[in-house]
Amino acid sequence: MNSKEQLNPEQQRLSSHYNQETNWLKWGPYVADRQWGTVREDYSTNGEPWDYTTHDSARSKAYRWGEEGIGGFSDDQQNLCIGLALWNGKDAILKERLFGLTNGEGNHGEDVKELYYHLDSSPTHSYMKMLYKYPFQAFPYESLLSENAKRSKTQSEYELIDTGLFDHDEYGDVFIEYAKNKEEDLLIKYTVFNRSSAPVTLDVIPQVWYRNTWFDGQHGAKPEILNQGNHTLLLRSDNIGDYHCYTDGNPKFLFTDNETNNQRLYQSDNVSRYVKDGINEYIVNGNQNAVNPDNLGTKAGIWHHLTISAGESSTIRIRLSKNKITQPFNDFEEIFSLRLQETDTFYAVKQADTTNEDEKSMQRQAWAGMFWNKQFYSFDVNRWLNGDTGQPAPPKQRRTGRNSHWKHFVANDILSMPDKWEYPWFAAWDLAFHCISFAPLDPDFAKEQLRLMVSANYMHPSGQLPAYEWDFGDVNPPVHAMATWHVYLADKAVKGKGDINFLIEVFNKLLLNFTWWVNQKDSEGNNIFEGGFLGLDNIGVFNRSQPVPGGGFLEQADGTSWMAMYALNMLQISMELSLHFDVFESMAIKFSEHFLYIAGSISNMGEDAIGLWDEEDGFYYDMLRKPDGSADRLRLRSLVGLIPMFAQIVFDESKWGKLPKLKERLEWFMLQRPDLVQLVSHWTDTKGSDQHLLSLLRGHRMKLLLKRMLDPNEFLSDFGIRSVSKAYCEYPFNYQLDGMDYTVKYIPAESDSGMFGGNSNWRGPMWMPVNYLIIESLKNFQEYYTDDFKVECPTGSGQFLSLKEIAALLSKRLKCIFLKNDAGERPVSGGNPKFNHDPYFKDYILFHEYFNGDNGKGLGASHQTGWTGLIAML
Repeated sequence: MNSKEQLNPEQQRLSSHYNQETNWLKWGPYVADRQWGTVREDYSTNGEPWDYTTHDSARSKAYRWGEEGIGGFSDDQQNLCIGLALWNGKDAILKERLFGLTNGEGNHGEDVKELYYHLDSSPTHSYMKMLYKYPFQAFPYESLLSENAKRSKTQSEYELIDTGLFDHDEYGDVFIEYAKNKEEDLLIKYTVFNRSSAPVTLDVIPQVWYRNTWFDGQHGAKPEILNQGNHTLLLRSDNIGDYHCYTDGNPKFLFTDNETNNQRLYQSDNVSRYVKDGINEYIVNGNQNAVNPDNLGTKAGIWHHLTISAGESSTIRIRLSKNKITQPFNDFEEIFSLRLQETDTFYAVKQADTTNEDEKSMQRQAWAGMFWNKQFYSFDVNRWLNGDTGQPAPPKQRRTGRNSHWKHFVANDILSMPDKWEYPWFAAWDLAFHCISFAPLDPDFAKEQLRLMVSANYMHPSGQLPAYEWDFGDVNPPVHAMATWHVYLADKAVKGKGDINFLIEVFNKLLLNFTWWVNQKDSEGNNIFEGGFLGLDNIGVFNRSQPVPGGGFLEQADGTSWMAMYALNMLQISMELSLHFDVFESMAIKFSEHFLYIAGSISNMGEDAIGLWDEEDGFYYDMLRKPDGSADRLRLRSLVGLIPMFAQIVFDESKWGKLPKLKERLEWFMLQRPDLVQLVSHWTDTKGSDQHLLSLLRGHRMKLLLKRMLDPNEFLSDFGIRSVSKAYCEYPFNYQLDGMDYTVKYIPAESDSGMFGGNSNWRGPMWMPVNYLIIESLKNFQEYYTDDFKVECPTGSGQFLSLKEIAALLSKRLKCIFLKNDAGERPVSGGNPKFNHDPYFKDYILFHEYFNGDNGKGLGASHQTGWTGLIAML
């Protein structure tokens, strides 16, 4: 599809946008679900973000680095924002932002306590839809806090659905929809359904406001919102120009300023007479002086006081346009209908091979969650450390505290977030998986995300990638070369031609990152890596972000395997580039040899010849190197020992034949170091369709690993692969060191450990990204080994399957988490009858952070569609 005549309307918009003919992505869902409690807004002495800006103070405090709202929309620099406020007449505050518990308040860490669903989105956000469920009774802020405070780590979380507020359907379904007529002609529709059996009175207040960028006098003049008459607002800004906001019906306009209420928060004078929480004060507390009678401000509420009959609905329509429109609502429904139809057409192409309607709906909601979790992310670390001009100086302690070594970091970008409430900041390895999910729909956005991560504004001068804002210097698995290759192939499949310039640009930057890993995380120089956190949190015996108790160091099977995978991914990319530019063949040689050295080290290290592979157990284990020079394998069976599977690439004979220097060098290497070459798959042979394989695993070891992985009593669940062997449920793993006992027990759901703040959960649950990599690895091995290679699956069943069939089985089990079973229930819902059988709940799906290893129930962040969005790829 290379000509616009072959593209459907949404594809045409994407094409014109990335060809810089239009700017269809100027507006989008770029407003965070939570800005309070973030590192960016923390100017405290003790560096406790959750305590510095709280949910209670959020309504009164003008933020420094971003904005939040319910179903929010903004321009791509978040100058002008749109969001929804609601009031049921019983709450003590407007519902302007999603409520949740802080890390210290939740018995399993931070957690949003709301019910909302991302239902649909086109890639250009020309059509979007989400649902927010709002109780008509008083929102249970206090009971959610107090009940969760009573619960221990061994108990489940107390959720909004558990309060009983939805038992008698006393709530409203608030559908939030957006449609774009043109790039800067935005149509907004709020439809409220009264699900109760009695009429209800409800205040619905869409709000428009400017992010406070004028606070220090350094970023242009203060914008303003005016009442233009005829139910129209005029929004004036030097940054983005003028806009016209048209409202349907006869709402009342309320004006205030996006300024901090210093009097409420700090008992000091306000900068402005009218402050951020003025609309809340006016509606909820009846304070007539809280809003500007001159109909002027930087924040405006469009107040609708509705009475909705039982079972009926009411709709509010708004149109925001750069240009004046004489009859803004004449074509409103027609545009909405057209954009929805075009979105259906777009997904019909993407889902052409899927016939199951429930699976189609699940996949489309997964992709919707990906698009809704885009966010404007602004953070200038140097300015954050030192403070803004004309503003109070931050505490001196912060200059040597969190992220003080990342002063180069400057972001003002649209980024894919894991979950805009629980994780409203990018996470490096999450983002790599996000890009894989985005690539089939919007490969150019995926490419932009990867470019950002390796850009000078993000990547440390040392070559390290920033992990996440809580600690940019932490370490995540090096998966970005893998993601780059996946995105390159997906982009090539969509456009019919590979983007070589993208591949070169990212590859060159990843060279710096690979070097950083080699220099910083291989302390002994033996090609065995001690990655630290590595994203797998508490999966090990010890806290792997801290020094080993009693000294020594931990040589990690996963850290080393990730680096073997990294080397192979870089080899894969350099081989592709070598077909276009001869100079890259030397890099292919470099990475092929580096991989072989890592393969040798992981199998046989040092004079004692103790490697990470245990032949007796048929598994890979971490190695503890003690100060006295002795070594001890930590025989804990976890995902750590399965990650060596990820280090493999398959390439065909035609590509191999076009790289004579690489072929010659590896043949020489084979003669010089046969001890290393024999450790990995026979890359000199071809199998399948003339395929070569480079892998940490040869057939024998892979069969032994799969015997463990496919054992229902160990890793194989009805819903995927567990993170820790279930064998440790009845018989926990125990290890003694320096008189201390360390225990790891299989825990299928949330952890009972306080490690990493108490919300680390890698000792049993299933995680989508590693399951995805397992499936992809099996598919690649299948290309080489073909159907001739079969493994017993499940272990002990007497049934032997090919690797392709095992990958399909795992894919099916993962999909079963979200799809209706024979009883009409989705395991992700954890058996909740309301979620599974109520007609207004049963078809809405949440894509959680991880899943119960025994029953598939969704756990952790409830909207982490980011990497759980990989389910759309299965």
